[in-house]
Amino acid sequence: MLEIRHLTQRYGPRVAVADLNLQLGSGRFVALLGPNGAGKSTLFQVLTGLFAPSDGEVVVDGLSLRRAPAAALARIGVVFQQMSLDLDLSVRRNLQFHADLHGLRRSVADERITAGCAALGLAADLARPARELSGGNRRKVELVRALLHRPALLLMDEPTVGLDPKSRRDLLAAIRADITTRGTAVLWATHLVEEAAAADRVLVLHQGRLLADGTPAEVSARLGGPTLEDAFIHATAAAAPPRPPLETAA
Repeated sequence: MLEIRHLTQRYGPRVAVADLNLQLGSGRFVALLGPNGAGKSTLFQVLTGLFAPSDGEVVVDGLSLRRAPAAALARIGVVFQQMSLDLDLSVRRNLQFHADLHGLRRSVADERITAGCAALGLAADLARPARELSGGNRRKVELVRALLHRPALLLMDEPTVGLDPKSRRDLLAAIRADITTRGTAVLWATHLVEEAAAADRVLVLHQGRLLADGTPAEVSARLGGPTLEDAFIHATAAAAPPRPPLETAA
């Protein structure tokens, strides 16, 4: 569902993502694990077409993001790190607007909105302005929205930041259900090791480079730690550039 070939993203002299190569198949929950500043959000900005890559190629479900951007992006669903609902619109109107952008017939959109909100416990909130919802329920609305057009690839950029444990669990359960039902490919960016430990596959990104790729157990072994958390902390600390020495007073 996703193929990344020699992807590099530069901001002036700074390289945010360096010669990244990977493939994601359908029906897989893949965690992109990295500390803050690892390049996760930059990668997502490229994958969602917000920035054109400096070098390399992104292919979504067989479609080049560079040569056929509209068709490729139509196969992607996204939940961004920052909340992106119109808080003054009702839940239903937020979702209908997204469905209209994707050209869904109103009858199809209404059916999917009703079913998606019911599955996530939001059926009673459809007429409420989005600003009246809790942070966890706003995230659920964003997930319903991301799945309305039935994307082949779902991108989740640190979606559980600030959520309580129950909301986090509900969101993960909803993602797993969609993977089981439709075979969606999911790329879930996080800096929380406990989320990555539940994934089918873990990609460890640090300073824009891929340090490890495999199951949680394989990544732990590859990076030399008894647990994924120990391995992640050890590897990202070891890969960090040395800090300049502190200046001392004369």
